Amino acid sequence: MFFRRGKTRANDLGRMTLGELVVAYATYPSVLLYAALAIGCAVGSAALGAAREPVRIGATLLATLALFPFVEYAVHRFVLHNRALYKSPLTADVWKRIHYDHHQDPNRLDVLFGSPSNTLLAVFAPSLPVGYAIGGWSAALASAALALVLFAFYEFCHCVQHLNYTPRLAWLRGIKKHHMAHHFHNETGNFGITSSLVDRLVGTHYEDGQTRPRSPHVYDLGYDAAEAARYPWVAERSRPVPDKASAS
Repeated sequence: MFFRRGKTRANDLGRMTLGELVVAYATYPSVLLYAALAIGCAVGSAALGAAREPVRIGATLLATLALFPFVEYAVHRFVLHNRALYKSPLTADVWKRIHYDHHQDPNRLDVLFGSPSNTLLAVFAPSLPVGYAIGGWSAALASAALALVLFAFYEFCHCVQHLNYTPRLAWLRGIKKHHMAHHFHNETGNFGITSSLVDRLVGTHYEDGQTRPRSPHVYDLGYDAAEAARYPWVAERSRPVPDKASAS
């Protein structure tokens, strides 16, 4: 059974071991859903004749791999950090769920994992059209299958970045360092989770606190007391803000 939030904060990544995270991740309902959908898409692609179009399928998979860091970056920067979402009662709940709660309490596993009702749109919206444009429905399903695997990988990397654990891989240590700076120093940079490629290309990458000033909004994402007075919907649905020292 996956870890649930309780009095002992069993799903607090700051208190879990790597082994406990692996168990929690492998049994988490949304991860199991992504795995099932990936298998279903792969089977569907094969049934539609993927084996007869190896070049198109190969090109589709390469395109999906190349596109993923850009989609990851764009969703994080322009959707999850989009302040316009808390300004409407129609989207305040979504914004609170998809990112505000995560920045308020970054170690909560149950908040860190995205809700499939939101994440699947981000997975299928870019992958299906790209695959279809290259090779029809067989390629579209192949692209979707890979995108689901990549997203599940993204979720695991994100978990490790908040785990009280120092990765052995230099690449993973690097992205963990950058993501921790995003959470606890300045949220206006280091948007990549599995790669800093796009951050470096567009100028939002920074190494540490010496290269970018500290932001006052790393925990509230700009939704401070003044904004809450103007747009109360998130505040009305929020718990008291956890102590920042314990969150870090």
